[in-house]
Amino acid sequence: MGLLSTGINEIIAVTKDNAAPIGIILRDGQCPKMILFKGSATEKNIRTYGWVTANFVSQASLYARFAFHDAEADELTAEGDMQRLRDADAWIGFTAEVVHETEQTYLVDLTPVTETVIRPGIRRVNRGFDAVIDATIHATRYVFNHSEELRQRMLYDFELIRKCGGEDELAAKRILEEAVGFSC
Repeated sequence: MGLLSTGINEIIAVTKDNAAPIGIILRDGQCPKMILFKGSATEKNIRTYGWVTANFVSQASLYARFAFHDAEADELTAEGDMQRLRDADAWIGFTAEVVHETEQTYLVDLTPVTETVIRPGIRRVNRGFDAVIDATIHATRYVFNHSEELRQRMLYDFELIRKCGGEDELAAKRILEEAVGFSC
C-alpha cells in the first residue's frame, strides 16, 4: 500500500456512519496499526463491523470538524461493504482486528483490502495545515483534561495557523477554538 509512510500517518478514519481523525502507525516489518480509545464510536464500529477506511484529505477543516462533530450521511460514500469520505483525495480500505487491550485502549491490526487514489497530485507543505493537525490532536486531549501544557501548545498552533494558513485552515482554527473554549 503506497499511500502510507513509515511513522504515524494522520488520516480521517471512516467506520459505519462515522468519521474521526486518527493516526495509523506503520513500522518497518509490521502491519499497519491503530490505537483506539474505549468508548469512541470508531472503537465500537471497528469491533462490530471489522473494517475501517483511511481517508486522505487536503482540506484541513475536515480534520477539525470530524474531531468534534459527526459526519453527515451525504459526506460518506459506500464502497462495497465499507464507506469512505466523499471528499477524500485517496483512501485505503482495511479489515480491522483488535489484537490487544489495555484499561483505556484497544490495539488494532489493519489488513489492507483496497487502495484508491481519486485526485492524484502532491499536497504542498503548508505550516498552517500542519498546525491544524497538531492543534486538532491537542484539542481532542484538552477537552478531557484541560491541561495547561496542551492549552499553551494550542495557542502556539493557533498562531501558526493565523500566520501561515489559508481560508480553510482559518475555518479549522475557528472550529477548534469553539470546541476548546478559547482563542488566540
